[in-house]
Amino acid sequence: MKQNIFEKIAILPAYRQVADAIEAQIMKGEIKPEEPIGTEADLVAQFGVNRSTVREGIRLLEQSGMLRRGEKRRLYVSLPGYDKLATRISRSLVLHKVTFRELVETLEILEPNTIAMAAKNITNEQLDRMEKNIEQTEELLEDRDMLSKLDMEYHSLIAEAADNKVFLLAREPAGLLIYPATQYIFEAVPEAPSRLLDAHKKMFEALKTKDVELARTWMDKHVRDFVKGLLRTGANLDGPIAKPHLDHLLSLDTYL
Repeated sequence: MKQNIFEKIAILPAYRQVADAIEAQIMKGEIKPEEPIGTEADLVAQFGVNRSTVREGIRLLEQSGMLRRGEKRRLYVSLPGYDKLATRISRSLVLHKVTFRELVETLEILEPNTIAMAAKNITNEQLDRMEKNIEQTEELLEDRDMLSKLDMEYHSLIAEAADNKVFLLAREPAGLLIYPATQYIFEAVPEAPSRLLDAHKKMFEALKTKDVELARTWMDKHVRDFVKGLLRTGANLDGPIAKPHLDHLLSLDTYL
């Protein structure tokens, strides 16, 4: 008889079973966003477990953004925000030791296609917000920290304008990893801020006139500029993304 044909059965802890049971009802649409699911005491009675088990299960769902607390200790179903989801994925990417080359290869696919969709779907209100971002960028060109934040905001606006939730969620984790890298580039490459501003202006004009190919062309150039800047900082494209990126993600006002 062969030995070790079967693996040991893993028994989930009770709090995990509580979280999974609630999540299953949410995913099936039995409980919809903003609908209440009761209080901790209600759930203790329904699941037949102790309060600490329910509390730990709820904690997992709160961290994932699927539950929130309201008045009188009531719990409500919520939609996980893009920022929470993106931050969790970004941390996972760093911990899995993704490289700058892998990040760049992803940007080369996502960013030009995202701006091409944005050129077709962008609204006047989104154009106004983008124009204000460019004005702020021009005013704060010497403020490297603010410049990085404005750059991240600019690209998030493009993703929003694409009007595709999958694209928006797909590019946000990469965007969070780019943010600290742009700060290194601004410090190492004196002309980087002005080149960034020029590219943003060119992309804005293409979006304003709904010129899909011009928007794509300028985004391609923008991504190539990012790679050149990375190389000038001395970054190893084939090495894992550095620890400062993880430190930055841990400093964000979101949690695992």
